Amino acid sequence: MTTEYLLRKEMEHVLAALTPSNRTVCRVCLHTGLRVGDVLALRTADLAPQFWIIEAKTKKRRRVNLPKALLAEVKAGAGEVWAFPGRKPGTHRTRQAVWADVKRAAKAFRLKQNVAPHSFRKVYAVELMREYGDIKRVQRALNHSSQATTMLYAMAAELVKAKRKK
Repeated sequence: MTTEYLLRKEMEHVLAALTPSNRTVCRVCLHTGLRVGDVLALRTADLAPQFWIIEAKTKKRRRVNLPKALLAEVKAGAGEVWAFPGRKPGTHRTRQAVWADVKRAAKAFRLKQNVAPHSFRKVYAVELMREYGDIKRVQRALNHSSQATTMLYAMAAELVKAKRKK
């Protein structure tokens, strides 16, 4: 089952209901368009206003920019090795832990759509499309190899609105 796009108000509700550390994870996803696994794999030593990562899924290199306030928030909760440390020493937080918290938050607001951390990547794509109106730019930002996949992300808001009107 695919995750769905969230409207701004729904996204704010979900973010507000998350634990503080998982909220920060999702805010990084929302600001950068990174997949949750890539966010959780960030190392404390690599954190800077601008840095490079290699995405786990695509193996593509990507430059990431974090605004000062968000970077400070990530650093405040960072561990010695991992930006988002896990419960076990020497590990980072798991995707499943963030996923469960997002599901709990969405359920608390009785959201009917399938909400997961990947929903924040879709919000990022829609916002880029609204800002620039250029599907190729959104495609590059998401590191998609197919423009068709990017269209599914970037047009998510319109699809949601049409679906909810029915």
